[in-house]
Amino acid sequence: MKDNRLTNRFAHDAALEKHPAAPAVKGIFFDVDDTLYDHLPPFTKAVQDVLQLGEAFPYEAAYRRMRHYSDVLSEQMGGAGALEAGAVTELMRTRRFQLALGEFDVALTNEQAAAIQAAYIGCQYDIIMFPGAKAMLERLVKAGYIVGLITNGAGAHQRRKIEAMDIDDLIPRGRQFISGEVGWDKPDPRIFKLVNERTGTLPENSIYIGDSWNNDVVGALQAGWTSIWFNHRQVQPLTEHAPAYIMSGYADLQEQLVKMGVLPE
Repeated sequence: MKDNRLTNRFAHDAALEKHPAAPAVKGIFFDVDDTLYDHLPPFTKAVQDVLQLGEAFPYEAAYRRMRHYSDVLSEQMGGAGALEAGAVTELMRTRRFQLALGEFDVALTNEQAAAIQAAYIGCQYDIIMFPGAKAMLERLVKAGYIVGLITNGAGAHQRRKIEAMDIDDLIPRGRQFISGEVGWDKPDPRIFKLVNERTGTLPENSIYIGDSWNNDVVGALQAGWTSIWFNHRQVQPLTEHAPAYIMSGYADLQEQLVKMGVLPE
């Protein structure tokens, strides 16, 4: 964690030099999958139920590759519009598991991949938010910020996850932006622009917090937002983009928001 703090400090210093009079924060928006709740347990359970690979298998590394292939295949199939139109075929649903697990010498038949997908969906709505996540939303709402969600995926699928977290009282539906409903996937800057337009915020006073380097960090920065990378899995950056801060959990995030003056001590 020492290295992350140094990275955060240097990034913060550089940001202050570049933007010495940045506008006060007005909007704070979060990713959903693997940012507000842990996406790894349903993946692990699905793979274990179908393949019985044992506890020694590198589930977290395989999960990261599955997420990568989900993004790649979704983009190849037309992004958010295709997702919402129901054009996500069995190829995407099963192929992502075949590609990801194949990197770990596990060759899946189509039947096995379909069984994992079914098991994955079956337990994906048993959601437990990360420790401190809901309390963080509550504090930000109480402090008067515009708090919202920006998430990729089909509308009905993502809404079930949001409903499972029971946060509609904190984040009304008008501030829940799902790519399959609005027509653009992160990292497309147009989804961030739409969020600004609908919430009365500006890029320069908006913060986005998410775990995905390409979708969340790159997407937010390209839209002119402040990016906070929720890097709880301690992965490496994929490009030269520089998020303002790198956080490993909600305790770190709260500490940083206090330092920024967003939250009181």
